Amino acid sequence: MQKTTNPLAEADAAPGAETSPRSVPDGPAPAAGPHGAAAPAANRSTFPGLITREREPMNLELPFPTLEEWLVPNNRFYVRSHFPIPALEATAWQLSIEGEVQNPLKIGYDELRKLPARTVTATLECAGNGRARLAPKAKGLLWEQGAVGNATWTGVPLAALLERAGVKTGALEVVVEGADQGTVADEPKSPGAIHFARSLPLAKARQPEVLVAYLMNGQPLAPEHGFPVRLVVPGWYGMASVKWLSKLTVSAVPYAGYWQTLEYAYWQRTHGLPTLTPVAEMQVKAEIARPALYEVVPAGQAYRVFGAAWTGESDVVRVDVSTDDGHTWQPAQLLDAAVPFAWRLWEFAWMPPVAPGRYTLRARATDGAGRTQPTGHDPDRRNYMINSITAVEIIVQ
Repeated sequence: MQKTTNPLAEADAAPGAETSPRSVPDGPAPAAGPHGAAAPAANRSTFPGLITREREPMNLELPFPTLEEWLVPNNRFYVRSHFPIPALEATAWQLSIEGEVQNPLKIGYDELRKLPARTVTATLECAGNGRARLAPKAKGLLWEQGAVGNATWTGVPLAALLERAGVKTGALEVVVEGADQGTVADEPKSPGAIHFARSLPLAKARQPEVLVAYLMNGQPLAPEHGFPVRLVVPGWYGMASVKWLSKLTVSAVPYAGYWQTLEYAYWQRTHGLPTLTPVAEMQVKAEIARPALYEVVPAGQAYRVFGAAWTGESDVVRVDVSTDDGHTWQPAQLLDAAVPFAWRLWEFAWMPPVAPGRYTLRARATDGAGRTQPTGHDPDRRNYMINSITAVEIIVQ
């Protein structure tokens, strides 16, 4: 993992610490411009609250045009739930580790918080973020831009718990199960009540950034964000970061559960043959926060185009902006140093035309692996991994 001088980058945390100099409070702060300058007042927005995508189970989206900070405060962070939020007490909570291990064990909340911990800054994005833009209308929650957020996460590396349990030779995966459960009534229907569960390849599970987390931005997890404990898998889509963590099962065979095959899976072609493959690493993506769709922009007055860009297990190295519907592109300015697994804010100084009318802006990101956003959505990805370049139409007058 590369080193960084960003004060909010990954750092070791004292065992059981509630706060640290790197913790960030919930309160809003102005957007950072170049060298930490605040965003112009004309570009600042008032937070109107989260957008309800589904009331029960709770699914809430950040209004992306209100983005102003590198870290998204806890009360603005998107919420993704598949079943009702379980009512859990920290004093009664236990995490069991079983399966292909030499020493099956259970660990409680207080014991977990006494173990050596670390803090990682990571962007989580729902695998269906941007689904509302697909045509024809896609199955699933119609997220627009805001099922994504960047936060600091503090907890115990999953690798340390696996080492304590003693993984047996021949193990392949770790099946991660949450306490939330229910029946899926829509097609494909579940075979009765099921828990939300996903698996990680053992190699990923052992990476030092994968955490069994109990703090978010320096604060205990809220119920909607997985209290008392959740998994955080930096670089992968949010479905891997299982909330309300209750069980880890080390397995010697690939897991083929509901949320691994029927949902959160896409078609991958090998020698032309399509095979369902679990969704995993986030794809490179840039989003424009301001101007918002159909925002009215004064003609002939400088405007700060602003947004965020992220990728999976690489770094965003470039963002380009087009103000003429993709015909020409110009580089935007990245506002912060690259931090592994965290997004990068960016801005572009634009002088809107003096001629009134409708204009289309686009942004595209490129990462260190050489991947750039595509112009269209690959249908093999079904309704997931939506990272195609999108158009933001605005009105100049």
